[in-house]
Amino acid sequence: MSGQRPILALLLRLLAGLVLSTVFMVTKLAHQNGIPFAEILFWRQAITLPQILIYLALTGQLSVLATQRMGAQATRAFYGTIGMVFNFGAPILLPLAVSTTLGFTAPIFAVVLSAVVLREHVGRWRWSAVVLGFAGVLVIAHPGSLHVAPLGVVVGVTAGFMVAVVSIQLRSLGRTEPAITTVFYFALFSSLMLAPALPFTMVHHDARQWGMLIALGTLGTLAQWLLTAALRYGAVASVMVMDYSQLIWSTAYGWLIFAQLPPATTWLGAPLVVAAGGIIAWREHRLALARAHLAEAASG
Repeated sequence: MSGQRPILALLLRLLAGLVLSTVFMVTKLAHQNGIPFAEILFWRQAITLPQILIYLALTGQLSVLATQRMGAQATRAFYGTIGMVFNFGAPILLPLAVSTTLGFTAPIFAVVLSAVVLREHVGRWRWSAVVLGFAGVLVIAHPGSLHVAPLGVVVGVTAGFMVAVVSIQLRSLGRTEPAITTVFYFALFSSLMLAPALPFTMVHHDARQWGMLIALGTLGTLAQWLLTAALRYGAVASVMVMDYSQLIWSTAYGWLIFAQLPPATTWLGAPLVVAAGGIIAWREHRLALARAHLAEAASG
């Protein structure tokens, strides 16, 4: 706890939200400029590899790539690649603000998975947040509405679910593996999984399109570093509230670049989803404090 710097952690997470929103904006822009979806995914990951290797070589830390859990890394990469398909597909199918809001369902799914998979006790506060969050999703989806594509809603909600699945895997890997090791193997294995699609989808790119792909890979790497750094200096439940700033950036990008504003249902449903995430973060923070007090009392 001596390394905790909560204000710095909040600022890093705030900047991470801006960079992530920019990643999804560039994804949507790249697709609109004729870059195939499979290529967007591949280059997002492949460009990360030389960046990490150069950094580790310059800092003399190549040894951190040694791992005793290659199977777990491969499994995380498999599910992470599936999640990336949905995470990058949602902003292509939906207005940026809508896809961002649906991504906020990740903490809600994390609660459900904690109860079902990890057999953790979930009390009335977090179950109430789950119900509130899914009510918000229904408002945003507004069955029968022409403003939000049903396929886009399915993709956006599935993206939130996959983020929650990967979060459980990262919780396990984080006990023994440095964050940069997991980021590297995710990029490596996902690039290998996506590469076979390139002969069927790859097209010629001009300088502008290559610029988008390079920006996508670089910004994605920066976002992952910022997220990791924020968790180094602050608790998950404390910094997570800054994730909701992405709604501001995505709305601004949607308006300024794509001339899209979210429909009225998003303005009504988004507060419910955000409130659900806030309740979960607050409750997780309280439970963490209670566990710390119990551990202190037991050691004393």
